[in-house]
Amino acid sequence: MQPIRRRRLPTLLAAAFAVLALSTAGAAAKDGVVIAMGIEPAGLDPTIAAPAAIGQVTWQNVFEGLTRIDRDGKVRPQLAEAWDIATDGKTYTFHLRSGVRFHNGVAFDAATAKFTLDRARGEKSTNPQKQFFETIERIEAPDAQTLVLSLKQPTGNLLYWLGWPTAVMLEPSSAEDDRTHPIGTGPFVFDGWRQGVSVDLKRNEAYWDAARRPQLSSATFRFIADAQAQAAAVQSGEVDAVPEFGAPELFASFKDDPRLETVVGDTELKVVAGLNLRKPPLDDVRVRQALMMAIDRQVVIEGAWSGFGTPIGSHYTPNDPGYVDLTGRLAYDPAKARALLAEAGHADGLDLTIKVPQMTYATRSAEVLQALLAEVGVRLTIVPTEFPAKWIDEVFKRHDFDMTIVAHAEPLDIGIYARPDYYFGYRNPQFDRVLGEAEAATETARRLELYGEAQRMLADDVPALYLFVMPKLGVWKAGLKGLWANEPIPSNDLTEVRWDD
Repeated sequence: MQPIRRRRLPTLLAAAFAVLALSTAGAAAKDGVVIAMGIEPAGLDPTIAAPAAIGQVTWQNVFEGLTRIDRDGKVRPQLAEAWDIATDGKTYTFHLRSGVRFHNGVAFDAATAKFTLDRARGEKSTNPQKQFFETIERIEAPDAQTLVLSLKQPTGNLLYWLGWPTAVMLEPSSAEDDRTHPIGTGPFVFDGWRQGVSVDLKRNEAYWDAARRPQLSSATFRFIADAQAQAAAVQSGEVDAVPEFGAPELFASFKDDPRLETVVGDTELKVVAGLNLRKPPLDDVRVRQALMMAIDRQVVIEGAWSGFGTPIGSHYTPNDPGYVDLTGRLAYDPAKARALLAEAGHADGLDLTIKVPQMTYATRSAEVLQALLAEVGVRLTIVPTEFPAKWIDEVFKRHDFDMTIVAHAEPLDIGIYARPDYYFGYRNPQFDRVLGEAEAATETARRLELYGEAQRMLADDVPALYLFVMPKLGVWKAGLKGLWANEPIPSNDLTEVRWDD
């Protein structure tokens, strides 16, 4: 037996060392990440469609802008390394970085930037923030590294807007294909889209910004709509992170798991029940005010999002500069709501429908609204509506609805109420004037004063029922670092994400 043992011992040791080496190498090689998202984007080009999920995959990962918004909501240089602003506030001269190339090898330069902005503001543009670019009167590219924007009027938010996903720079020859095969200048390269399953990215080994070159070699965005399935995936290790977890009632269950980290952060996700002011009886401000007074926001937050959330009284979040707390403006008062409905000719109540996207927060909020409105005689019928395609077609484009409910994700987007064909159908020349003055104001104090005035108008006119701001409920593996805790703009910026050894 002894000779047999002498022959097996080296074999067993070798096998053990091989296993140890493989496991150690596997741990050291952990430089990819799998991110779970509740909604799959319909496309990957944020310059042609509105859903926030597009930017959450591609913004700052594949695509970049002249400026960028950082994790604190501040404007930073990006493809423009500096800029000069004329004293009258109407001319911006951008000094562009040299040596930047798109993923297909084409150089980024002033001509590229001019193409991108002309496309965004053009007659055929489908850019969801096209109005941002309408302030531009003329674009010039005197040389490869200089871009000059001449504006129709001073625009205090221009640098901020240029940092949004809707303003990312595109390569002209590939722009028409960016919806399915995005090509940008960012730190990650598109590596495939298995529709219904995932989008894969890989590190851009030739990324221009050495200081921000990512440590991750790859990233996968996996689409898991069901919140229970999200929970199972992160607990089993199938995914590494769920930056926006969809089941707040399960959130506390992760806190005692040493393998996971839970983070509650701020977002710009304003949950509002939009009203169609084109249709009676919602064209009557008394009816809209009565609906608002029938809503106990705290009850909505408890029922829809397990108590996570902050009540709002207008289309503005507490993190935004110039925020005014207007939750007391039309506070919960069912008796006054019933009286106002009677004054408007609806003493016997009224019937409304609400088209509800399949997202958890929307369906739960609608059910709570249905119960609260029933107490003042409003019979609300819930109509499930697939998001994004059907909702965008019926609500956003054709305005075929009474009420709807959705979280508006963009920061400082109060300007949507000045758009003549926006889905609310809200038209108020005084609001348009105040908003225009705010956006033209170059002095911060004056701009914020005007934004406060605009907030008060919306609180009184009630083009939507202002409910609450959703928090960012993040769950990820304890060794994963660099994900944004807060979300000043919808994103999953992976530039600084890494594994802690």
